[in-house]
Amino acid sequence: MGRIADLCGEVAAAADEGPEGDYQLSAEAREELRGEWSDADIDDALALVNSQMLQMELVEAADNMSARLLELLGTWGEARAWTAAVEGHASISIDVIRQLAHRLDYLEEILNRCRDQKAPDRRGFDALQRRLMDQGIEDEMRPEWEKQQRDEADRQKQEGDGTGDEP
Repeated sequence: MGRIADLCGEVAAAADEGPEGDYQLSAEAREELRGEWSDADIDDALALVNSQMLQMELVEAADNMSARLLELLGTWGEARAWTAAVEGHASISIDVIRQLAHRLDYLEEILNRCRDQKAPDRRGFDALQRRLMDQGIEDEMRPEWEKQQRDEADRQKQEGDGTGDEP
């Protein structure tokens, strides 16, 4: 395993970026490596180097996009923005926000294993996650007296609507 790692290091040092963004070896660099390695080994090492470089670029792009999405979705973690979104005044629906947040949370979990640096600020996003988890169970979480007041108001409204006695 150490030998192939050495070859990959040599290939990476000798390779130049090609027109399609992949790494290629010049004829001179390939000829120099042939003194110690077979063409098949050189090709395998070049494929590994290209794969590693592509993965690093993918992680960097995903990390940048994830940081921006954390910031954007985190705005709905604030009480006012959340209320507006629930009332349908956000530019995207709660269902879309929920789906994006779910996928972004998974992406962040993966990126945290790849990051060399500190993760972006997640406070707003984490607040949004809590709001999304609580959505739909608000009635169960309210104090009993508040539920009774709301039920009474609903009952009175229904009685008034059903009788036609209201002015």
